Amino acid sequence: MNNQSEEKNIIRPGRYRHFKGNEYEVLGVARHSETLEELVIYRALYGERGLWVRPLAMWNEEITRDGITRKRFEYIGEESR
Repeated sequence: MNNQSEEKNIIRPGRYRHFKGNEYEVLGVARHSETLEELVIYRALYGERGLWVRPLAMWNEEITRDGITRKRFEYIGEESR
């Protein structure tokens, strides 16, 4: 694996903004017990502040909407509110 691929798969804990505008706190990355797929563990920073998981590959995807391509989640800082 090259350095660029490795860097893309590194998810650091902290705050992220979803492309639709809501903010989330990443707690870490875990592996699925059966498939070994890497999953991002994160908490919503709004509403009931639910705890969620999402496949790492999906977390790192780029989304094109209305002709604009951007990351699904953008890192915005280390601390949660």
